[in-house]
Amino acid sequence: MKRTVALLSHDKNPEIIASASRVAQALKLAGVDVFWLPTLPSSSNNEETELLSIDELARVELIIVMGGDGTILRAAELAYGHSIPILGINYGHMGFLAEADPESIAHVVSAIEQGQWTVESRMAVQVTIETADGDVTSSWALNEASIEKDPVSRMVEADIAIDQVPVSAFSCDTVLVSTPTGSTAYSFSAGGPVVWPDVDALVVTPVAAHALFARPLVVSPDSRVSVTINSNNAHVWCDGRRLFPAPAGTRVTVTRDSHRVSLARLNEMPFTDRLVRKFNLPTHGWRNSGEAS
Repeated sequence: MKRTVALLSHDKNPEIIASASRVAQALKLAGVDVFWLPTLPSSSNNEETELLSIDELARVELIIVMGGDGTILRAAELAYGHSIPILGINYGHMGFLAEADPESIAHVVSAIEQGQWTVESRMAVQVTIETADGDVTSSWALNEASIEKDPVSRMVEADIAIDQVPVSAFSCDTVLVSTPTGSTAYSFSAGGPVVWPDVDALVVTPVAAHALFARPLVVSPDSRVSVTINSNNAHVWCDGRRLFPAPAGTRVTVTRDSHRVSLARLNEMPFTDRLVRKFNLPTHGWRNSGEAS
């Protein structure tokens, strides 16, 4: 069976773009049909590689992403609703969503040629933004919806409700509503819990809140998390990519999305091992292992 893949690269780094061209050539030599996704600069394209429109994504069985987690989020945005697995080659810092490093590109090409990958399904969230005037906007996120104060403004006044039951109200810099995938992103930096990706849940994490009760919450994936904004200085980010204004009276509702995001895996490394390796966790503790107790 002949393989067909699409390739998406970080579009500002010449080194990554050049590497992407080499990967495309290696895949074609292995008999794989390769298409560029349209965000790749035309300068890295060539006459033998076709530019693929988003409407034609159904032609491919895998999207290869060369960059960091931000580029993978871009690929997820392009592939939303298509259920096409995304395989990341990490050229960023953390690269938590990526499956491979640049040093293992030869292995990646071989695995793709032979169809040797598995698919990991990740929960996404649907984000509905309704203003006091009744205007409704919908978006989605793989990592998180982030309700944030404007950079030079005072704190956001927010009311939190779970399944229409008020839970807390406070002033804060940000309220995050994250997926398990997003629990190792912004929410992790804000002190939120790590949720294993095979556990569907919603994670609510206040950032710099002025309140007696402002703890992270892990709630059912079937719940509706609502954040009502009572100040006039907020906006909503979805995955740090899609921005929406949120004037006073806006209600942001986050629920589980019917669409999921597929990540391609080349090995069966448990999430626990990925967590320890990516964050370089001190598994031996902070004390000298030879010190007497």
